[in-house]
Amino acid sequence: MGKGAIKEGESERKRQTWRWPLAALVVVLLAVAVSSRTASNVGSFFTDRNSCSCSLQGSGKYKGMVEDCCCDYETVDNLNSEVLNPLLQDLVTTPFFRYFKVKLWCDCPFWPDDGMCRLRDCSVCECPENEFPEPFKRPYNIAGLPSDNLICQEGKPQAAVDRTIDNIAFRGWVETNNPWTHEDDTDKGNMTYVNLQLNPERFTGYTGPSARRIWDSIYSENCPKYSSGETCPEKKVLYKLISGLHSSISMHIAGDYLLDESRNQWGQNIELMYDRILRHPDRVRNMYFTYLFVLRAVTKATAYLEQAEYDTGNHAEDLKTQSLIKQLLYSPKLQTACPVPFDEAKLWQGQGGPELKQQIQKQFRNISALMDCVGCEKCRLWGKLQVQGLGTALKILFSVGNQDKEGDQTLQLQRNEVIALVNLLNRLSESVKMVHDMGPDVERLMEDQIAKASAKPGRLRRVLDLAFSFW
Repeated sequence: MGKGAIKEGESERKRQTWRWPLAALVVVLLAVAVSSRTASNVGSFFTDRNSCSCSLQGSGKYKGMVEDCCCDYETVDNLNSEVLNPLLQDLVTTPFFRYFKVKLWCDCPFWPDDGMCRLRDCSVCECPENEFPEPFKRPYNIAGLPSDNLICQEGKPQAAVDRTIDNIAFRGWVETNNPWTHEDDTDKGNMTYVNLQLNPERFTGYTGPSARRIWDSIYSENCPKYSSGETCPEKKVLYKLISGLHSSISMHIAGDYLLDESRNQWGQNIELMYDRILRHPDRVRNMYFTYLFVLRAVTKATAYLEQAEYDTGNHAEDLKTQSLIKQLLYSPKLQTACPVPFDEAKLWQGQGGPELKQQIQKQFRNISALMDCVGCEKCRLWGKLQVQGLGTALKILFSVGNQDKEGDQTLQLQRNEVIALVNLLNRLSESVKMVHDMGPDVERLMEDQIAKASAKPGRLRRVLDLAFSFW
């Protein structure tokens, strides 16, 4: 080997010795730059939100008329925030609307061998008959139910219904059938009053195949999604109602979620809220549609609801209930801004209208019957209440006051139907308010996090490529 070759080899070794430290220095500098840029982006997001908190109002992405309704998104948000939501929040805490009569025992008509009774630690289905006091089965209810340690639904106590009830007297209403709901809803046996204020709609831990089976059955067998070219508005209405109700239920679960079971810490699960609802604009739109549909049913039944007896034996509270009902029904802002939230007269007008109505009634009855298959007590409670509320809205809009013979009948509602209807309207009102108040911030936060997560591999790759280019 010549001297020139030896010198060239030594020079190459020297270059090797400084290339690695230089490459390492480049990696460090680029990493610092990337992290600084990320930190500045995070800081700018929260800075912008805090300094411009009012800019989000009225700047949401949902604009124009709510599809198939007679009111626009901005009007709905304003009416809901200023008038409807405050009234409904007060109304559902009154004694009359606080108690819901429901049958919680296992009676799934579709898959009886896979119901709640098969879940471990389930005591509700095994309750003896004498555990439900006789006064609970009569119109006048003056006793309280023993507060037993009832734990159900895969051992999760948050999923069991609190049966504590005040000593309260109810005055009976007329029992009538609803062609839209499952017949067992009027069954007087094995039913009890539940205090809704002690059993809020929230996360219960009810997930997995059992929960998915319910929704799969609802959508695939009774409420298939309409195609983009669907020309039948009645079928679209049924799907949108169920989708809107589903979105509202998911919104309440995400809004009151068990974040840390070991510390019993509850709060908002914004990831779930974004994943289940907010990143799907069609689900949000269907929620608004369902809200306006139910609101229209309430306003159409104004004469009936104004004259109904809200008698619970508590005179002061009953007067308050009557006053709140009138404020809701005769709100000047509601009558001016959105007097007819939904126009039901345009439906069932075709030649096959009566047959189509019977078909959709049958589908909705199946949906109401499916609520008996829910393997979670609280989920079943709120599922049955809200589906009955929706069935009551359908009864008001499509079974009374129309042109066919069935529509000639006078509107008659059960007490339980009115309680379900108003509580459903309140649930939808809260969901719409959460979307309006929290939606823009949650979407920006989640989309920003997703963008940063997707950008990290690319930045790291560029850092490594640049570092190895020195080698």
